Amino acid sequence: MGQVSYDFSGKSVLVTGASRGIGYGVAKGFARAGANLTILADDEGVTAAAEALSSETGTTVKALHCDITDVAQIKAALREITSIDVLINNAGLERITPLADPDDAVEDTFRRIIDINVMGTFLMTRHALRKMGKGGRIILTSSIWGRTAVAEFSAYCASKHANIGFMRSIAHELAPMGINVNAVCPGWVKTEAAMLSLERMAESTGRPEAELLEEIIGGQVLDGLLEPEDMAAIYLFLASDGARDITGQAYHLDRGEVMA
Repeated sequence: MGQVSYDFSGKSVLVTGASRGIGYGVAKGFARAGANLTILADDEGVTAAAEALSSETGTTVKALHCDITDVAQIKAALREITSIDVLINNAGLERITPLADPDDAVEDTFRRIIDINVMGTFLMTRHALRKMGKGGRIILTSSIWGRTAVAEFSAYCASKHANIGFMRSIAHELAPMGINVNAVCPGWVKTEAAMLSLERMAESTGRPEAELLEEIIGGQVLDGLLEPEDMAAIYLFLASDGARDITGQAYHLDRGEVMA
């Protein structure tokens, strides 16, 4: 993570999908910046993740177990939070969904991706908004595949394009309330989800994972894969007072893979 200092003391921050991967890296950044941090995820590992973050940063981190596609669970989880200054909508699902796959299960996977990445983001934002006030920040995790696309990830690409459209619409809607809304579009980050996608791409194409990874890195201007903690700085900036005049924007953090 870049060595830029931010102070979020007294600020209430909620990061969804933070039991691992990018969410965990971003949450660690806010914990180090002194935020009153809550992490939320739909897996039992969220409790262990909160304990690990507390131990690593010396900040007490609260854990909430919640499926963001379930309104009742969202309402129950949010009852545990008094107010929200910063909402990081990071929870998401990335899976391969080939159109030509003869297995009907691909249709269930497609629906689940849209349910989590699109409907879940909408529902969490809608209900969390009731605990936000002027000066609030909402940041969505989209993807560079929300600006471009790749074969066999149609559900994921569609969902990440939708995230950007949703972000821009609510940036207009929430501006009169003094709430800024932006998105971050990560490139390839060394996470469990990304490495699983790499594995599935290798299986689909019959090419070695190492060869595909070399090709991916070769498509970047800067060498090497991003680590989850490398993502934190852009979220901290967008949540800070320094970004008070920024809203409706989608920022790439991808080592120069996509330039726009």
